[in-house]
Amino acid sequence: MKIYTLHKKQNLPISIKMAWEFLSNPNNLKTITPDYMGFKIISGADRPMYEGQIIQYLVTPVLGIKTKWVTEITHIVDQKYFVDEQRFGPYALWHHKHFIKAIDGGVEMEDIIDYKLPFGVLGELVHPIVVKPKLEEIFSYRAKKLEELFGIYNT
Repeated sequence: MKIYTLHKKQNLPISIKMAWEFLSNPNNLKTITPDYMGFKIISGADRPMYEGQIIQYLVTPVLGIKTKWVTEITHIVDQKYFVDEQRFGPYALWHHKHFIKAIDGGVEMEDIIDYKLPFGVLGELVHPIVVKPKLEEIFSYRAKKLEELFGIYNT
């Protein structure tokens, strides 16, 4: 039972308030997700984020196969962090921590995702070939899109 971790950091030249308002709004996920994934919120994003919130999505991560993904917002500390956990979807485990903190001239955003694949050994075999590269691609897209929206951080 292998649990993987994806860890990403990005600095943006915006305020904590602006970063929080964008990141904590589930409706903005579509903006920072590649179009080919067919990301669509089905329900649960009709009010500001709160602990216990259930959000349902449709995504098409690979081979044009539509997948329902259900997450719960399990922890929130206003303008500091929130955690979403998959309740139903493609992973055996998905625990995604989103942190933001003030730095000189902007904010540092940090994502830490602990995840486990289904299908035991088969899942572990496809991880380096399919899953890890796909997650890297998605988070690279996200970083570029956030820079397009908010600018490039210069130290």
